[in-house]
Amino acid sequence: MSIIIFHNPRCSKSRQTLALLEDNGVTPEVFEYLKTPISKELLASVVSKLGVNVRDIIRSKETEYKETGLDNTSLTDDEIFTILTNSPKLIERPIVINGDKAAIGRPPENVLAIL
Repeated sequence: MSIIIFHNPRCSKSRQTLALLEDNGVTPEVFEYLKTPISKELLASVVSKLGVNVRDIIRSKETEYKETGLDNTSLTDDEIFTILTNSPKLIERPIVINGDKAAIGRPPENVLAIL
């Protein structure tokens, strides 16, 4: 089973996490989610593997957070997933997936627990 990293090469934490994986002998499949569209189903699966609420993977400090209406606390999970798939910049990064487990690489060492 391959390990996947939701990666943004412009993000220092994402680059650090990728380097940490490689330093630990892992060559992950790199999924550049800003270039490749992500489906609601895949995103929902990732949230489930993380064991968190969908709001826990939102980058709320981005200007798009309010512009897209994500600051509205009455949105349903489905509505949030739709916004995130249309505005992937708002998805926390990096996320590493290993089988049925996932971790957010903030700090990068968090991902070591799922290897």
